[in-house]
Amino acid sequence: MRTILIQPLRSLKSTLFLALSLWALPGLGAVKDTAYLQDSSVRFQLAPELSGAQLRKMVIDRDGVVFVLTDKGVARLFENTLALDRSFRPLAALKPRDLTEYQGDAYYLFEDHYLSNGSAGEPYTKLPSAPYESLAIAEQNTALLLNQGKLLRWFQGKGTLVQGIPGAVLPSFQPYRNEFFVASGVEVYRVFGVQAKLFAKSPHAITCMTLRGVELLLGTTNGFLGINVNDGKTNTLLQTKLPSPRISSLFYDGVADLWAGSDRGVFKITKSGQISYYASRRWLDNDQVIDVERSPDGQVYALTPTGLNQIHFAPMTLQEKAAVYDRKIRQRHNRYGFAAELRLSKPGDITSAEMVDTDNDGTWSNYYMASQAFRFAVTGESEARTNAWRTFQAMERLEKLPALKGFPARTFERTGFKVSDPDRWRPSKDPEWEWKGHTSSDEIAAHTFGCTVMYEAAARNPTERDRIAHFYQKIVDHILLHNWYLVDSDGKPTLWGRWHPDYVNWFPETIGDRRLNSAEILASLQLAFKMTGREEYKRKAYELIDKYGYLTNVLISATNTAPTEGFIHQGVNMGDQWNHSDDLLSFITYFVLHRTAFSEDLRKQYVETIREHWEIERYERNPLWNFIYATTAPRDYDPEGAIWTLRKFPLDLISWDVRNSQRGDVTKLPKNFRGMQLKELLPPSERVITRWNSHPFVLDGGDGGRTELAGDEFLLPYWMGRFLKIIR
Repeated sequence: MRTILIQPLRSLKSTLFLALSLWALPGLGAVKDTAYLQDSSVRFQLAPELSGAQLRKMVIDRDGVVFVLTDKGVARLFENTLALDRSFRPLAALKPRDLTEYQGDAYYLFEDHYLSNGSAGEPYTKLPSAPYESLAIAEQNTALLLNQGKLLRWFQGKGTLVQGIPGAVLPSFQPYRNEFFVASGVEVYRVFGVQAKLFAKSPHAITCMTLRGVELLLGTTNGFLGINVNDGKTNTLLQTKLPSPRISSLFYDGVADLWAGSDRGVFKITKSGQISYYASRRWLDNDQVIDVERSPDGQVYALTPTGLNQIHFAPMTLQEKAAVYDRKIRQRHNRYGFAAELRLSKPGDITSAEMVDTDNDGTWSNYYMASQAFRFAVTGESEARTNAWRTFQAMERLEKLPALKGFPARTFERTGFKVSDPDRWRPSKDPEWEWKGHTSSDEIAAHTFGCTVMYEAAARNPTERDRIAHFYQKIVDHILLHNWYLVDSDGKPTLWGRWHPDYVNWFPETIGDRRLNSAEILASLQLAFKMTGREEYKRKAYELIDKYGYLTNVLISATNTAPTEGFIHQGVNMGDQWNHSDDLLSFITYFVLHRTAFSEDLRKQYVETIREHWEIERYERNPLWNFIYATTAPRDYDPEGAIWTLRKFPLDLISWDVRNSQRGDVTKLPKNFRGMQLKELLPPSERVITRWNSHPFVLDGGDGGRTELAGDEFLLPYWMGRFLKIIR
């Protein structure tokens, strides 16, 4: 191995990277960061008096007061707590048989009367004492009651038994004018006066009903359909392509959206047929939904056997959303400067959180660091600059602790408290600390990207640029000193830290590692040259290009990647699947490769290979990859798709178990090389929370709510978009 002599660092003129940062992006339109409705979950606590209560039904009145019928009485939502309602003293000790709503007022059914506190408390009807089960109110104070399987119509002080329904009825009636629709099995009857007439039939047992204008919607055990109330004809054919076809509740908001509760969560169907799905502990305390209602202020409530939940909608801009993640990271994810992953010993409970080491602390923290550097460049906020430099300090310590010049550890921790992969940890000279080895090319690519952004966006003077260059140069020199390998404390190359031609060119063009590793090392040498001006880096890069075909490798189209048998590296089959993690590594490398190219000719060649890779990935609507592709000044990138993903990114970053494999509204795919399990791209709020190195077309996943991600996944593309003036 040849010894590389370290030359003094030369600071680059400040105008070099300033010019790059102000690149125009011809043909690209900026997207204005306007407010949209951000959805989030609110879970209400139950007062101790409701412990073990049966939650049966929900009513929301015109004032937005949420009432819940329980076996212990009527409960009411007080701020964030559901408790028994003692507001009206005459009713405080009573337990209604049923609770219903008419014209925005709540009605209470007791054994010998029903009443409402609305309309000045005037509605009151005396009834024959009986074990009533349910009540519905229609025009002219017409009431329909269920009493031991018998229907009683009450009008103008007189009760009449309803005839004509042979079977047991669903104890939930739908008023229409001064009539009622009553379901019995698969049949719907129309009740006017004392006689019920068969109105329509459903192909499946009816579970609930609601009105959508002049359309009676029937929820069933297998989907829903709509019947015109005027002629009984089917307006909406049976809809079964739903997140769950077993419908428990339907609510139409009177404008455009239909909400459905089911045995597997809640979903919204817009007028155009678009579905939004709210399930898993990200949204609900329990997916078994009893009732779903929308309040006058637009908030949606879902009642389950175990609790009351709200799907909360509030206007928010992407900048405001970024502030939520910024604050969260600083307050509970800052481990020695790393953007740390949280381990939750109690699922979903952030008070049980521990900041733990992971295999890629250096990688993910580089992305957070870059987000803060971009943020500083855009806003000039000193807080962002401090965040970036404190994270960079952690990156520097990754290289200092191993005492292997230029070898960055994966992470570090105080002695005796390591969590991930215990066999990969090494002692440091300081007995108080341990560091994790086995560093891979992922970390080097992340350092290359992070240092590029820091140099361009956060460094304000030659001293700061020299600090970044000094750190990064040591990494590159280590690789050169060790003949294109990253060599650990055992004197051996790590599993993935390999850029030697014997390794890289061993792969056929159908395996992406040949292309990716070539791009990584060329980007590293280009960046080191740009930072230092040292000709050795440029010479070594052209040696790889001219003698070993590394530029040819970079220019291999990603469309060539295909299943390839027979290439096993240390027990790993390298050609059996599309590596989605390599897509992330590729795009962050493209950012550096294109931005620091030795010449315009090289830059133009890079553009074509970046474009081909992006074309394969464009349907993922990934904002990070879209914005990196945008730096090449294309005319066909997808800003709308990128903004859609950022807006749909959930505020809750806990890794709840998410299941979509039961859904009938998605198209499942057979096993394939790319690992795509479904055809449609679900929004991030409906799939398991992951980083950008995971496949978004996966149906199920999660770890039961035992991990919380930091939020750099959102912050990096958002602030990059701002930096590039794509988001304004």
